[in-house]
Amino acid sequence: MSIHKFPFTIAFADTDAQGMVYHARYIEIAERARMNWLRFTMPPEGDIGWVLKELCMKYIRPLRPADDIVVETSIIKLGNASMSVEQKFVKDNEVYAILTGTAAYLGCNFKPKRIPVEILDKCK
Repeated sequence: MSIHKFPFTIAFADTDAQGMVYHARYIEIAERARMNWLRFTMPPEGDIGWVLKELCMKYIRPLRPADDIVVETSIIKLGNASMSVEQKFVKDNEVYAILTGTAAYLGCNFKPKRIPVEILDKCK
């Protein structure tokens, strides 16, 4: 499966009092990268679509204002009604953080549903 690359520049608004990216901002940046990757996989009318059900974050080194990074997103496991992704925060070929998460695909009844084939094709 391919790797989706999302460029992002760290702003002062992303940092805490020590001048490092605030830990929760990594999650928001990762969400922007996932949405950019999945923007062409909108669910059919009536389905809820992707809902994040599990998230794990590993912080390796701090990012600071004006850092130009790339969030590399790849599928690590694809099931019938869920997928697990890995997102690496990369600067100058060095990994600064790794987010892994699992998203379930939900139908209109808010219960897991088999991922539609047209969405599966676009995820690969």
